[in-house]
This record gives sequence, C-alpha cells and structure tokens, in this order.
Amino acid sequence: MRKSEVLAAESVACLNKALCHLKDIWEEIGIPEDQRLQRTNVVKNHIKGLLDMMITEEESLRTRLLSSIEACRKQLDTLCLELQLPPFEEERGVTMLQQEKEIRTQVEVLVKERTQRMQQLKALTERDQDLCDTLCSNPYALDPNAVPSLEQLNSFHQHIASQTTEKERRHAEFVGIKRQIVLCMDDLDQLPETSFEKDIVCEDQEAFCLSKDNIASLKLLLGQLEERKAENQAVCEAHREKIQELWDRLQVPQEERELFTEHMVASKKKNLDALEAEGRRLMELKRLNMQNVTEAIRSEIAVLWEKCFFSSDQQQAFVPYFSNDFTEQLLGLHEAEILRLKQRYEEHKELFEGVQRWEESWRLFLELEKKATDPSRFTNRGGNLLKEEKQKAELHKSLPKLEKKLKAQIDVWEQEQAREFLVNGQKFLQFVEEQWELHRIEKENEKLERQLKKSKQIEVDMLYGTAVRTPTKRRFLGTTTPSKARKVPSVRTPGRSKPPLAGLQERNKENMGQVTGLGVPLQSGGLKTLASPQRNFSINSVASTYSEFATGLINTVIESVQSSETSPRPLTPRASQTY
Repeated sequence: MRKSEVLAAESVACLNKALCHLKDIWEEIGIPEDQRLQRTNVVKNHIKGLLDMMITEEESLRTRLLSSIEACRKQLDTLCLELQLPPFEEERGVTMLQQEKEIRTQVEVLVKERTQRMQQLKALTERDQDLCDTLCSNPYALDPNAVPSLEQLNSFHQHIASQTTEKERRHAEFVGIKRQIVLCMDDLDQLPETSFEKDIVCEDQEAFCLSKDNIASLKLLLGQLEERKAENQAVCEAHREKIQELWDRLQVPQEERELFTEHMVASKKKNLDALEAEGRRLMELKRLNMQNVTEAIRSEIAVLWEKCFFSSDQQQAFVPYFSNDFTEQLLGLHEAEILRLKQRYEEHKELFEGVQRWEESWRLFLELEKKATDPSRFTNRGGNLLKEEKQKAELHKSLPKLEKKLKAQIDVWEQEQAREFLVNGQKFLQFVEEQWELHRIEKENEKLERQLKKSKQIEVDMLYGTAVRTPTKRRFLGTTTPSKARKVPSVRTPGRSKPPLAGLQERNKENMGQVTGLGVPLQSGGLKTLASPQRNFSINSVASTYSEFATGLINTVIESVQSSETSPRPLTPRASQTY
C-alpha cells in the first residue's frame, strides 16, 4: 500500500474520531438531536467544501501540466525543425510531471542552442561584411534570419578564414607594390597626380580597397613606372658608356671623374640631367681635340681587329685608319667602324673566344715543349718538372678536342653566314694543320741538329784518338763500394807528340785528301778543319771506313737542314687572325 493511501486512511480515521468526539461532547452538554443534526451538517459541509477546493486546485494543476506539455511539444517540434534536428522521442511509462519536466528541459536546451547559433551567424555575417567591403566581393549566401545548421556554420567559418587569408595576401601584395611605386616615383622625381595614385601613396593602407581591379591597376601602374624607369636607366647607361668612352679618349683626369661618381651609379632624373650635360660638354671637348680622340679610337679598333682576327688585307681595307686629315668626317667614319666591329665581336663572341683559347693552349704547349729540351730542367727540386709533363700531356689531349669543337661551331657559322671562317687569310682548320706540321718539322730539325752535333763530336773524338764518352750509371745513395779508377788515354800535346809511324802514313794517304779538318765540307765531299790556334798541321783519320761513313752522314744531315732553312716556313701562331 502506498504511503499516500495510508495517509488517506488515517485522515478518514481522524475524521471519524473527531465526529465521535463531537458526538460525545454534544451528548454531555445535552444538545438536542435537531441541533446535533444541524451541527453535523455544518461539519460535513465544511469538510466537503474544503475537499472540493483542494480537488479544484489539483485539477487545475493537472490542466496546467497538460497545457504545458502540449505547448512544449509544439515548441520542441519547431526548434527541432529550425535547428535541423530529428524529432524528439518522449520516454514512455512516465508520469505527467516527469513528462512535462523532460520536454520543458529539452526545450530550454534547444532554445539555448538556437540562441548560440544565431549569435555566431550574426558575428560571422558582420565579419563577412567587413571583408566584402575590403575585398569588394559578394556576401556569403546564407539567410541571416534563419537558424543555420552546424554544417552551414562550419562552411561559413571556412569561407571567412579563406577571405581573411586572401585579404592578408592582397594586403601584403599591395604593400609591396606600393613600396615599389613610391621608389619608382622617387627615382623619376614624379609626384602622385591622379586620385588613384594619391590613394596609393597618401592615404592609409588599411583604407585602401583591395579589390581585384585595384590590384590589377596597381600592377599596371607599377609596370608603367618600371618601364619608364628602365628607359631612364637605359638612357643613363648609354650616356655613361659614351661618357666613359669620351673620358678615356680625352684622357680626363681621375680626380675629375671621381667628382662625377654619383651620377655614374644612380639613374634618377637629376642623374639623367647631369649625364646629358656632361655628355654635351665632352662632345664639345671632343670636337676641340679631334686628333687625340681619333687616335684613341684607332687604338680601340686595333684591339678589336685582334679580337676579330682581321687579316692585314682587311685592316688595309679601312682606308680612313691611315689618313692624317683629322676632321669631323674622319672621326665619324672611325666611330661607325668601331661600332660595326663591336657588333660583330658580340655576335660571334663564343667562336672568337674559342679560337683564342686554342691559341693560348697552343702557345702554352709550345712553351712546355721548349722547356722539355732544356737540360737545366733536371736540376728542379720543387716538383715543377712533373707538373709541366702532366700539363703538357693534358694539353696534347685537350687540343684535338678543342679543335673538333671549333670545327663544329665553324661549320654552323659558315652555313649561317654563307662564307668561310678565315684566320689570317686562310681557313682555320688549315691554319691548325700548318701549326702542327710546323711543330713536327721543328721537332725533326731539332733531332737532326742533335744528331749532327753528336756526329761532329764522334768525329772529333775519333780524329784526336779520344775515347767515346758514354753516360755512366748513377751510384745509389749510401753505396760505399769503391770503384776502380778508369784509365783515361792521355792526349799528347802538339808540341810534344811524336810523328806517326811511316807505315801508318802510307796507309792513311788516301784520307789526306778527304779529311783535313772538321765542320766545313770540302769540294770533294770531305770536311775542312778550321786552323787551331795551337797547331798548324793536319791530323789524319785513324779509320778510313769510319771517316767515309761519318762524312756521308754529316753531309746528308747538313743538306737536310739547309733545305729546311731555305724552304718557306709556315705561318707562326699569332693573335691577329680573321674570319
């Protein structure tokens, strides 16, 4: 039994007890029956009224609960629809009070959620409006009066973040372009003229509209200013080159040049004006110093002739170079010629430099070849001999590779120019072959000269009876083995020598007419000996067979050398060559 039922039973018992107590009191007092009936009716009515009032109040409470439940259900359905949530499912088997409380609590939660979403939507909308005003873009497509879903709020957040990043990027781009525009205007000595330029330079950076059109206009303005700046720089650079050229030709003192240093670096409007003024001054000075300027240009032309490998005929073709009538017209011809040469050198600079590298490598190769025949190289103690040999070997390998590369470049050049590439009036490869052939002939001549010298020394030794000298082996360091003393044949002095035996004189008569000395060939094909300051008699050969052999060999070598010396020698490498 419930406690409420027990309490109700106790209430009934209490009421019965109270009525019994009243009955006892009435009997003790002696109240008549009709009064008792009246008094009992009053008690009944009183109790009945009180209970009716209480029942009415509780029924009113039940009505209010039902009304609240119905209202909360409607509000809950509306909130679920606005918040795009699934319908609320009520718990079954609960009392009216629990049901009302649960629904009311859920309504409060959803109302709070709705309020928060609307607040977020309002803040995002305001932020989006600011970004739209700055970027001149369209607002985010979302109804500000409708409750947004979580997905919509998330997308709105991402849109705001993207727009914020875009604003920062455009702002940074604007600041950078503005800085360059200000620098360009400063270099050009230009003030903002249009309202757009004033907004850029003078107004607050944060107030500038960062629209795509404005950014494009900024870039266009910067491009125009940079183009004008580049034109000014090009003009200034042309003035500087002309001024530097005139300074060199007119031999302007260094102190005077240093005073003009600022204008030779910067390219502002004031620098351009100063350069133009200096150019006019130097042109007037050039007019007054026509001969010196012309001779200075001739020196530059000679250098370009060297770089462009002009032959003597090509140099002679420029007749004004050799004229002494120093006029304005002559100077103009020289200036036109040097411009033409500079243009030609720049157009074919790679090929010219390749030929120059070959010449330098060839010159170094010949120097190393010459050092290789120097006996003093063996006294080297610093490792230079090994380095030179290694360098010579590398050059011997690299020269053919360079020649092959130049041949390919020359073939392309000749196809483009429709003419031959000449060096000193001949084709480059022919010139290279002649240099190698000349080198080979010189090597053979050196070899023949060494053989001739050796043959002469052998003849001297044989004529004087001196033993042939052979190179001795080097003794190893630290060797202490004593060597036997060599017996060197003594050579008798002319004053103390005895006359040769009669038998030998008879046998050597055939040699008397052939060999009377050394070094000079006779009419009969022998050698004529120069008179010695210490003796005035001839010495006969000790072996007629050797004399015949040596005499024939020497004559052959001498004829070969003489023929090579009388024949025209090929051209030697030189830097002044042409194409």
